[in-house]
Amino acid sequence: MVSVLDGVRLIDVPTLRDDRGALSVIEAGQCVPFAVKRVFYMHHMTAERGGHAHRDTEQCVLALAGSLRLDLTDGRRTLSVRLDDPARGLYMPPMVFVDIRDISPDAVCLVLAGTHYDMGRSIRSLAEYLDAAAGK
Repeated sequence: MVSVLDGVRLIDVPTLRDDRGALSVIEAGQCVPFAVKRVFYMHHMTAERGGHAHRDTEQCVLALAGSLRLDLTDGRRTLSVRLDDPARGLYMPPMVFVDIRDISPDAVCLVLAGTHYDMGRSIRSLAEYLDAAAGK
């Protein structure tokens, strides 16, 4: 059975390193497989985040500083991915339910999204997600 989790994958961000440091470059359609319409970042996080899914939004999540764990589910399977390298992101197709946990105090989480924000396209509880995923 095909699962939305089959589309989840790590993305290596092209990074140039020299004696001055590192420069990472993200370009839509090259590094991320969608046109980026929204960029947001979370920092100074004091509690877990997520607890939702997006009906039609592709995303790429990166830990620019610190670390965090993404717990993903399709309602049947689960997948946990730890992000702690700013040169590696996690691509998520639409309809993946995500919880963000084990957030380090210095974490900065950058999200690239393929749609503009519309709360009406978000699923805000696991129960609602399970119903939507089952076609109810």
